[in-house]
Amino acid sequence: MAKLWGGRFSKNTNELVDAFNASINYDKRLYREDIRGSIAHATMLAKQGIISVEDKDKIVQGLKDILADIEAGKFDFSVELEDIHMNIEARLTERIGDAGARLHTARSRNDQVALDMHMYVKREVAEIAELLIRFEEALLTVAKKHDKTLMPGYTHLQRAQPITFAHHLLAYFNMLRRDFDRLLGVFDRADIMPLGAGAIAGTTFPIDRFFVAEQLHFSKVYPNSMDAVSDRDYILEFLSFASILMMHMSRLSEELCLWSSTEFGFIELDDAFATGSSMMPQKKNPDISELVRGKTGRVYGEMIAMMTTLKGLPLTYNKDLQEDKEGLFDAIDTVKFTLQVYRDMILTMQVKTDRMKWAVSHDFSNATDLADYLVRKGLPFRKAHAVVGKCVAYAIKENKFLLDMTLAEYKQFSDLFEPDLMQALDPEHCVNARVSYGGPSYVENDKQFVVCDKVLADQETACKALETKL
Repeated sequence: MAKLWGGRFSKNTNELVDAFNASINYDKRLYREDIRGSIAHATMLAKQGIISVEDKDKIVQGLKDILADIEAGKFDFSVELEDIHMNIEARLTERIGDAGARLHTARSRNDQVALDMHMYVKREVAEIAELLIRFEEALLTVAKKHDKTLMPGYTHLQRAQPITFAHHLLAYFNMLRRDFDRLLGVFDRADIMPLGAGAIAGTTFPIDRFFVAEQLHFSKVYPNSMDAVSDRDYILEFLSFASILMMHMSRLSEELCLWSSTEFGFIELDDAFATGSSMMPQKKNPDISELVRGKTGRVYGEMIAMMTTLKGLPLTYNKDLQEDKEGLFDAIDTVKFTLQVYRDMILTMQVKTDRMKWAVSHDFSNATDLADYLVRKGLPFRKAHAVVGKCVAYAIKENKFLLDMTLAEYKQFSDLFEPDLMQALDPEHCVNARVSYGGPSYVENDKQFVVCDKVLADQETACKALETKL
């Protein structure tokens, strides 16, 4: 098959070169963006008198027919034509003749592929933003159901202080809130129109780049042609967003794995989101959480790979930039799957409130509250810390917890202990005493629920704004 760029060559390319050089096996997912961008380009060429209106009409109808064929599964993609751009243009020219051959006037594949990628990232960001909101809603729904469910909070994976399950889930909500803000930043950097930059130095034809930007709903146009064709910052930013999001999801995955174990027993995943063992009949494995945890490393790798690809490239276009797609596509697919499956998994999991309450009553996570009690009686905190440390050591030796000790036993360590110390040691009191902003008390939970509802409302508004720019 003759190459659309083959006029200068006297030999056909080697079959291995064709296979190695081609990107059609993965960049064919850009077909909608490629066709839409070509329609806008042809419309601009006709408006500027660069091609005839008749040719433009043939091009537009031909591209719409090709779109219908692709979506109906009737389009055969050719490796010899390398990529989605050449596949579509060759088929168009085959169908409508010279009019199709005029489409590429004042355009290079360099700015064409840049346009497709910008449009594709914008579309995927808008979809991911919606999925992110739905998962945040799921977290908030479960948190509101468990605003008074006590559980141990951990540092170093050792029981630290009593909290509520709601407070724990709201920590993840706030992580995702930051992720959403980062995602909006990705959209902003992708919302710049590169078409018209040509291969490197623009074009001699009187094109109207701003008209094309308006047709394709871009807010801005690249002011420098060299930057336009070589910029992949927005892809790096997406991969950075994806890596941070997946890191958050991986941390949650680790906790779900721990919480669903017999040793913790805090939750049980719904059967629809767990798997069994081919050998051990009793097993119920949190495979989805493990897979998300594992896939996080893959997304990290895609970000590092893209940064490495870009780090030594001279301006402007180099074939290395073809490597911007597979990792991006994989990261997008991974993020979308993760958010979709986790929403339903979180909503259907069983929270074992009695087990959580038992756990927080059979540990020393109320020790800090005992120290605070002594501080309120006038003892300096460092001295109170030492006294309570001795109380804990004594309790461990006696095989007791702090709530099991008598007032007489406490008096061995300080005369400041009074009968009211038992109230200070009650886990529910420990939680509700923490009324500082951002704390786990029931009152603070209620305040944070209001804030989270407002965050979701603002995010919905932002999503609707994104849709107007697609």
